[in-house]
Amino acid sequence: MAAGGFLPDGSDISAFSNRLCRAHANCYENLPTFAVVVLLALVMGRNGVTDPLALWFLAARIGQSSVHLLSTAHAAVLVRFTLFLVQWVILAFWILRLLGAL
Repeated sequence: MAAGGFLPDGSDISAFSNRLCRAHANCYENLPTFAVVVLLALVMGRNGVTDPLALWFLAARIGQSSVHLLSTAHAAVLVRFTLFLVQWVILAFWILRLLGAL
């Protein structure tokens, strides 16, 4: 397709390409909160709060994107939501621990 040939509404791409774009956009949904919490932990010298669950957070993020690419079935959407929820539970835990350190 020509460089300017794509439709603005994205209706001319495949279903997989659409899911890929949405999965990419979803990666930014909690990035600001994650960045603030991690930077705050580093500034406070409390990176020990975030370190133990950092790989779990990353695994949930990668899992959510992977499931998004693989399927749009109802069960897959529930798995995606669960992985999204895991990320927010970890963020909430980190925030509570950091607030407790003040």
